[in-house]
Amino acid sequence: MTVEINGQRFKTLIESSEISKKVRELGKNITKDYKDKDLVIIGVLKGSIIFLADLIRDIEIKAEIDFIRVSSYKDGMKPGDVELINDMQTRLNNRDVLLVEDLIDTGATLEFIKENILSKKPSSFKICTLINKKKIRKTNTDIDYMGFEIEDDFIVGYGTDFAEEGRNLPDIYVIED
Repeated sequence: MTVEINGQRFKTLIESSEISKKVRELGKNITKDYKDKDLVIIGVLKGSIIFLADLIRDIEIKAEIDFIRVSSYKDGMKPGDVELINDMQTRLNNRDVLLVEDLIDTGATLEFIKENILSKKPSSFKICTLINKKKIRKTNTDIDYMGFEIEDDFIVGYGTDFAEEGRNLPDIYVIED
C-alpha cells in the first residue's frame, strides 16, 4: 500500500500486524526482566507515544510512566544539537528506568536523554526502541530491547512523522523510489 503526505509518496515497510506481534514480544520480555522491580517507563515525545501506549498494555507488572520531550530539529540547530523541552517529573533516584523511543538513528538525542536520566541516579537504566536504523552511530549506546532494525531510510507512521504528519498511520512506511 502507498500513502501520500505533503506531496511525498511512501510505501509500506512494516505492516501493523508485524508491529503488534513484535510489541507483544517486547512486552513479555520486559515483564519477565522487571518482575519485582520498581519500574519507571520514560517515553520520548512525540514519536514514542503510539508505541508506548501499545507496549504498556503488554507489560504485565506495575510500572509508573512519565515523558521527556527534546528537540533536535529546530531552526538554527546544528546536527547533533539537542534541546530539552520538557523534563520528567517522576523521581528516578534508586528506581529502575526503561526509556522507550520510537526510532534510534545517530544516537545523539538518545545520548542526551541518557545523560539526563543517569544524572538522576536510577538503580538501573535500559533502552527499548521499536526501530533501530542500521547506520554508524555517533554514540556508543547499547539497546536492550529492539523491535526492528532497518536500513537508513526515512520512515513515517506508527508515531514517526513527516513534517508533523503521518504519526497516526498504523503501518510504517518508507519513501517510495
